[in-house]
Amino acid sequence: MVKAVILGASGGIGQPLSLLLKLNETVTELALYDIVNTPGVAADLSHVNTPAKVTGYLPPEGLKHALTGAHLIIIPAGVPRKPEMTRDDLFKINAGIVRDLAEGIAQHAPNAFVLVISNPVNSTVPIVAEVLKKHRVFDPRRIFGVTTLDVVRASTFSSEITGSDVRETRVPVVGGHSGVTIIPLLSQIKPSHHFTQEQVEALTHRIQYGGDEVVKAKASLGSATLSMAHAGARFASHILDATVKGIAGIVEPSYVHLDADAGGAHIKNAIGGLEFFSSNVELGPNGVCKIHPLGELSEYEKKLLEAAIPELKANINKGVSFISPK
Repeated sequence: MVKAVILGASGGIGQPLSLLLKLNETVTELALYDIVNTPGVAADLSHVNTPAKVTGYLPPEGLKHALTGAHLIIIPAGVPRKPEMTRDDLFKINAGIVRDLAEGIAQHAPNAFVLVISNPVNSTVPIVAEVLKKHRVFDPRRIFGVTTLDVVRASTFSSEITGSDVRETRVPVVGGHSGVTIIPLLSQIKPSHHFTQEQVEALTHRIQYGGDEVVKAKASLGSATLSMAHAGARFASHILDATVKGIAGIVEPSYVHLDADAGGAHIKNAIGGLEFFSSNVELGPNGVCKIHPLGELSEYEKKLLEAAIPELKANINKGVSFISPK
């Protein structure tokens, strides 16, 4: 039995993500949880002719039932940032939601693999980690911030210039998951391509702020939900391939605690001791198997890293302090 749980399953990301997980035939049970509408979403999905059994749960008892026996938990719960909201407003709302869900995970599914989508990821992943630490069930190998949308965008946007097959275009994206903390390593693109400096700067900005394109196109009535659902399902599929099927050698960027692997110490030293950072992560049966070094950076990428570090530090501290005030 492989039970996948989606916390926030009725929302703009949650519903298409639930559909994509229902289509993943490694999943035998799909549990959906949200504060509204989950029984209806579950009933709808249950008609899809794939093996996974679908159940939908609501508060107050639903979280416990959804989480019990979970192998994989994905958290898209929360609200997207609206034009009138500051990032601080967004943090205050989503931080509380993620904290409460993490409490449930600590109590009912402490050994599950947890994928955090809820923004701001740079802060919400440390929140989950701090809650699990308080319950003494924290395993840094099993907590992931999903930065896959940045990777997907980097492949899509760069292939428009290189002309290479978008499905085969790979750009490592390191750092974090917002604005200047997103660092696409275009110098390491595969298949290899030489960009002009003007192209590098334009591509970097577009990858960093790709979400703004969607918000503008949706006339500020929505954000990136479908592409985020695809990215979340893609990363979830990789986790299932590594932890259930035992497929070796899967490498994907993800925002993780750098103590998850000894290799993370080298990155930690290079970034001023930050505990969380997104880098190429090799997945294994227990989650993080190896954190790959950043590799050789161009001078431009080194400057991007320098700009990202103080922002990441502030984001991480904000998440940690929300649970463990100093």
